[in-house]
Amino acid sequence: MTKLIPFRASAMALAAIAFSMPSVCFAQEPGGGQTPAPGQTQAPPGGQQPSGGRQQPPVGQPPTQDRTQQNPFPNEIPRQIYLTGSVRLSDGAVPPANVVIERVCNGVVRPEGYTDSKGNFSITLGGPNAAVFADASIGNDPLGGAFPGAGRQNGVNLRDLTGCEIRGNLAGFQSDSIMLAFREALDNPDIGIIHLRRLANVEGFTFSITTALAPKDARKAYEKGLELTKKQKWPDAEREFTRAVEAYPKYAVAWYELGRVYQQLKRLDDANRAHGEAIKIDSKFISPYGQLAMMAVVQQKWEDVALYTSQLLKLNPYLSPEIYFYSAVANYNLHKIDVAETHARQAAKLDAQHKTPRINHLLGLIQAQKQDYKDAAENMRIYLKFSPDASDAAEVQQMLTEVEKADGEQTPKP
Repeated sequence: MTKLIPFRASAMALAAIAFSMPSVCFAQEPGGGQTPAPGQTQAPPGGQQPSGGRQQPPVGQPPTQDRTQQNPFPNEIPRQIYLTGSVRLSDGAVPPANVVIERVCNGVVRPEGYTDSKGNFSITLGGPNAAVFADASIGNDPLGGAFPGAGRQNGVNLRDLTGCEIRGNLAGFQSDSIMLAFREALDNPDIGIIHLRRLANVEGFTFSITTALAPKDARKAYEKGLELTKKQKWPDAEREFTRAVEAYPKYAVAWYELGRVYQQLKRLDDANRAHGEAIKIDSKFISPYGQLAMMAVVQQKWEDVALYTSQLLKLNPYLSPEIYFYSAVANYNLHKIDVAETHARQAAKLDAQHKTPRINHLLGLIQAQKQDYKDAAENMRIYLKFSPDASDAAEVQQMLTEVEKADGEQTPKP
């Protein structure tokens, strides 16, 4: 068969999107509050009811008979629902960092807001959440940036919240969930306390121990910088984070945020320097490693990608399938096929819903190179099934044809 193309171009096509987004995210899997470590299984996500995605008739158009049959309450008006609560660690302490509050419906995760410095939160389901700005330890977008569906919503149908749950998200911790049922406008908005439990075998976290020692003026500049990043006012945010690290040079999280701002300003050398400072100050603060890995992907610096993803997985094995995927891409391009296969298979195992179909594309290339044409063909079919409109779909289809032909030649005739 003809020589298969390397994965380099595909990886770049994927990674080039990174800098159109605010940040890279390390997703935690729906339903359990964390991605299971290698070799562990994950409980199915709570709540298997519809997730709020029912199609509504156009304004002014009455529902048809078919719609009425599907929804026995066709006149229900989507509305915003206000909820409050708090997040605490298992010992009752306030979390050491802001926790993202997520709504999970039928396995679909939607970040809704943050806790404040006291661990309390207030969110509006079905309302605007554009202020939810991605941190490098959360989210479900494989290349980071704005959360899926972030922005202004048009309300939610109360019945669609049946089986949904509210949980916290802080890397290195497992969250309890609070189930939602039918809620009315006059219901008590307080849904109670969400508890977080520290996960075993986790050395790195998305908060830095140096934060507690920050003086008041440095903390004030840092918090102002965060507000400006939510508004995407990058030069102003740069100014405030710079003030924070000048006032407190060991402010690791401020260096990290400054690095993210430099990324938005396309000042990659400055971004690398800032993230490097954060790691130098607190080597177990994992978020900067993720940003360095993604910048290395974009620049095709595969040695660096392999290094940073390896450090990430050592510090926290409960990371998203995308980290295993990028490690696999790097090792594939470094001709370390066995390592690439191991990490690609782990990524595929964690990505049961095929949210990142290029995992299967890469696995197909690896298996074709190892002349396991049957497995290669299966993974290429998965990629095409979940990415039918991809720019390289025709190319992959041609590769699949070649692989299937090779498999037929390889299979003994009866």
